[in-house]
Amino acid sequence: MRLILTAHGSADPRSAETTHAVAERVRALRPGLDVRVAFCEQNSPNLRDALHMLDGPAVVTPLLLASAYHARIDIPAMIADAGADVIQADTLGEDPRLIAAMRERLAENQIHRYERGLGVLVVAVGSSHAAANARTSAIADTLARGTRWSGVQVAYATGPHPSVLDGIDRLRHRGARRIVMAPWFIAPGRITDRVAAIADAADISMVAPLGAHPLVAETVLDRFDAATADSAAAA
Repeated sequence: MRLILTAHGSADPRSAETTHAVAERVRALRPGLDVRVAFCEQNSPNLRDALHMLDGPAVVTPLLLASAYHARIDIPAMIADAGADVIQADTLGEDPRLIAAMRERLAENQIHRYERGLGVLVVAVGSSHAAANARTSAIADTLARGTRWSGVQVAYATGPHPSVLDGIDRLRHRGARRIVMAPWFIAPGRITDRVAAIADAADISMVAPLGAHPLVAETVLDRFDAATADSAAAA
């Protein structure tokens, strides 16, 4: 069974580089597993082309955080069009391992859970799918658990409210004396650059995206294994 790690795709080369780096992490965790990389758009190979070249069963495993357009519509359509022996795994979602990876990104920047007066602004990509946004917003409570921060607020770089600036205002109203931005993104890119510019203008620090963190690779493998087990049980 092959694992096709499928990312959104971006004109920014850092996005594809991160996807390949995650794939290398997955290979290191599971030697012998055939791990391939594909993209929904902008980068090569496109998932549609990768599926048409398959010579055996595979699990398309989205390197996506939210179950939004690509996961719910785009990827299933490509799989159906290819007519290949392929199943689709779940998105990474709000997995506790990813929250732990975000905590590590904060700790790398000397952001500690017992700092009073700290506000953490988690910035994500918004979706037109309300359920996806609701799941993303739940990150705030999970990340804040066990801290002495003034609060954690989820804001969206695109789409729904609150916007990034709204999120900053909300944290300040809660008494945050210092704010740090934590991007809920796998890879850096044009959107994270725009968010970083907002942070700079507001004199707010911003930590790195999740990137090719080992816990991201573990979560990818978990989704692959769950899809494989479900397929075997249904056979």
